[in-house]
Amino acid sequence: MPADQIPIGTFSRITHLSQKALRLYDERGLLVPAARDICTGYRYYTFVQVERGIRIRHLLWLGFGLSEVESILEARERGDAGTIREHFARRLAETEREAGRLHAIAEALRKQKQDPFNGGFSMAITEPVIKDIPATRALSRRERGVYQEAIPRMIGELCAYVSPADGRQPAAKVTGPIMFICHDEEYRETDADIEVALPIVGSVNLDGSAAGVVTLPGGRFVSVLHTGPYPGVGKAYERLFAYMNEHRLVPAGPSRELYLNDPAEVPEEELLTEVQFPVQDLPPSP
Repeated sequence: MPADQIPIGTFSRITHLSQKALRLYDERGLLVPAARDICTGYRYYTFVQVERGIRIRHLLWLGFGLSEVESILEARERGDAGTIREHFARRLAETEREAGRLHAIAEALRKQKQDPFNGGFSMAITEPVIKDIPATRALSRRERGVYQEAIPRMIGELCAYVSPADGRQPAAKVTGPIMFICHDEEYRETDADIEVALPIVGSVNLDGSAAGVVTLPGGRFVSVLHTGPYPGVGKAYERLFAYMNEHRLVPAGPSRELYLNDPAEVPEEELLTEVQFPVQDLPPSP
């Protein structure tokens, strides 16, 4: 064996990549051995490949998937710094969102220790009421994605139209709280059909924008007001559906969550979310 050939076991110890992982990277073309024994198929690497192996392990530790690692290393080989920055910026945003989620979980667990019968949430839910809500003109943004990522981003995009960063006076005037509209019949971890809407009057310049002006349908809605952290809003839906069952009501369209205050301005315990469901009477039994 030449001096510069490193057996796969030794290479594994140097790079802290398992032999199983190295075989997978070989199959994908991500880290191909420099030589292979013709009789045994045993893989050998070179000292030059150690740096690439360690770089792969570091990128995986940062949370990148294999396809992203491949893209980053290819960009590095061709000197494409812009692509590398985009990958790292996206991964940083994902990590910060996950850190925020874990922080919220930690806070809920601390509260659970203090009040084991409240599920870790400090919350209050009003009694359901029936409302007649008129049709509403709104600035709308709708796309498929992940709730935790898409909703705050889309809210920021809509708010930018009515509160321009350059300080210009907006033509449109906000007439109600921003809301999230769920168009799916079931909860989706990914590829959820998400709409964020902001009631307005007046004109708004949407040239080149993915947003649009829509008319949200009015009708008869059952509503509750939830006070507390957003992850606890599920309790409001539980109360709504119990009420609907008691009063023989069925959903007549997508639900809405209206965010009545700003999480940047009030503590989680004071967040106000109104949950609305359009309803109609259950048809009489035949």
